[in-house]
Amino acid sequence: MATEAQLRAIKKWSAEKVDEIKIRVPKGQKAEIQAFAKAHGETVNAFVNRLIRDAMTAEKNGTPRTK
Repeated sequence: MATEAQLRAIKKWSAEKVDEIKIRVPKGQKAEIQAFAKAHGETVNAFVNRLIRDAMTAEKNGTPRTK
């Protein structure tokens, strides 16, 4: 378990280095997303970040996005 000093350091680092976005999904879909990400060797955070990054890159390259 982390010490108080470690927790403060983590909180400070997070405040300086990352932004947070909260998403809401229909009941039951959270578990599906977690299982899918895990099956592909990713965390949910990494999975969502990759999808966003891929969509933004595709649009910059002229590939139309599907809705």
